[in-house]
Amino acid sequence: MHSEILEKIGLSPNEAKVYETLLLLGTSSIDGISLKSGVHRRNVYDTVEKLIGKGLATQEFVSGRKYIRAINPSRLLDIVRERESEVNEILPSLQEKFNAKVSDEEAVIYRGIEGVKNYLQDILTENETAYFIGAKGFWKDPRLAYFLPKWDKQRIKQGIHFKHIFDYEVKSQVKEILKLRMNEFKFLPPDYSCNACIDFFGNQVTCFYGIGPGDLGENPVQFTVRSRKIADGYRKWFDFMWKQLGRATKVD
Repeated sequence: MHSEILEKIGLSPNEAKVYETLLLLGTSSIDGISLKSGVHRRNVYDTVEKLIGKGLATQEFVSGRKYIRAINPSRLLDIVRERESEVNEILPSLQEKFNAKVSDEEAVIYRGIEGVKNYLQDILTENETAYFIGAKGFWKDPRLAYFLPKWDKQRIKQGIHFKHIFDYEVKSQVKEILKLRMNEFKFLPPDYSCNACIDFFGNQVTCFYGIGPGDLGENPVQFTVRSRKIADGYRKWFDFMWKQLGRATKVD
């Protein structure tokens, strides 16, 4: 069943159950929907009306009896696009309010996979070359598989370059990360690998720990400092390390 995903795009639990039931039954009466979905009959009436309002169901009459039929699931994509359009309309106003309260220097903590997505969005927002020390290729974590392709396409469009200093193990264990476009990389010597890394771009420095090659760990945590002065300091240290590590590999 796909109820969890349907709820994420705005359907209530009952709406998700009834819609999937309609897809299975094709056309059904209220009683049939209730029996198959496990949703109480009186709740099915209200739920069906909401699905009709969202363009996910329709009603038809046969021999004086009312039946409900599901609309093609491609309508779900329309709903997602409509929500995106609505957000885009209010985004400038929300962004203005957010920017008015953002400090030039602050520290924040991101947690979980959604926190990692926020960090990745920060790279697009800063829109400057991103630097990585002790990089693990953790972007290949399976939980980011659906998020990253669109994100990386946007990065390329914005012209954001990468400069990676990878842990030595990435060379053999996460080779696919080395194919990233607009990227230069080198490797640390084998004895200098650890379970932490530091990424910095624009005015932001983000530290990860408890991670490994291609793996963010069970519950990733990132400590982020936003300070142009601190980020500039890390860039100086990076330049020194970069010069000591020999020739870089470049992928355009």
